[in-house]
Amino acid sequence: MSKITIAIDTLGGDNGAEPMIIGIKDALNIHNDVNVIVTGKEEELNPLVDRYNVPKDRIQIIHANEVITCHDAPVDAIRRKKDSSLVLALNLVKECKADAVISAGNSGAILAGGQFIVGRAKGVKRTPLAPLLPHSKGSSLLIDCGANVDAKPENLVQFAKMGSIYMENIVGVKNPTVGIINIGVEDEKGNALVKETIPMLRECKDINFIGSVESREIPNGVADVLVCEAFTGNVMLKFYEGVGSMFKNEIKGTLMTNIKTKIGALLIKKELNANLQRFSANDKGGAPLLGLKGLVVKIHGNSKDTEVSSAITQCRNFVINDVSGKIVDAFEGVKEDVQ
Repeated sequence: MSKITIAIDTLGGDNGAEPMIIGIKDALNIHNDVNVIVTGKEEELNPLVDRYNVPKDRIQIIHANEVITCHDAPVDAIRRKKDSSLVLALNLVKECKADAVISAGNSGAILAGGQFIVGRAKGVKRTPLAPLLPHSKGSSLLIDCGANVDAKPENLVQFAKMGSIYMENIVGVKNPTVGIINIGVEDEKGNALVKETIPMLRECKDINFIGSVESREIPNGVADVLVCEAFTGNVMLKFYEGVGSMFKNEIKGTLMTNIKTKIGALLIKKELNANLQRFSANDKGGAPLLGLKGLVVKIHGNSKDTEVSSAITQCRNFVINDVSGKIVDAFEGVKEDVQ
């Protein structure tokens, strides 16, 4: 099998390049078939590569003179900052020099760059961001969580198809169930978008649609693919992350209450940490921007090395299973007239 090449923007995150390099080292130790190209400040990256003994025959550094910050207007930055670490990384995919891009940078710029540089696959109307949400039985794919605040019913139907392809090929779920996030389970409930989308999803033969799902059932794994527009998805994602953080802090606080609870904490520490880790974003990778001609993955701005390593594994699995190719095949022949 030929090597998989992943481009990584090292300037976009809040924590600098160091966790990126540590994550790269860990991922390369696991996957012998992966090489990386990092874009960023050469004078910063070279010492880190040496310090962490990253194999130099498997990492290439491309110097970037510019960086797109969180204060930049996304579309303007993509067009104007041609020598930024993000634009350089995206161009590697466009030019077929890399199979995927990972960035912790400006979300809007990543979305704009994916559209304008990598490009949408033919027939895809909108490209959604799709992170995995952990739940009691495994994970569900939330699609869309940030790319399309204003979506049409036909967009949500396409999201359902793309999400099903992802869950089947990356997570290994056969005939994944699809639910649309709603304020009730009855078809007559919801806003105009949801009401118009439901019959279209029921008529779609390519997906296993189970109807509307309420947010309170999502932590119980009510559906494998959770479809919504990005406003709902982003609120859901951030609330989910906030509750998870609060839950962990409450458990830790309770276990530190007195000497008895501290002794109990020591006895269950290993098992508790393993259980809580299942609900961490760090081992889920990032949110892929689905429906492009190549793979672009957005990770948290404050990502640590574990999330970088997981995102590399995620990209590797995506490429090996040719998810982009399967999405292209699924939308072949779809007219481009609806945006």
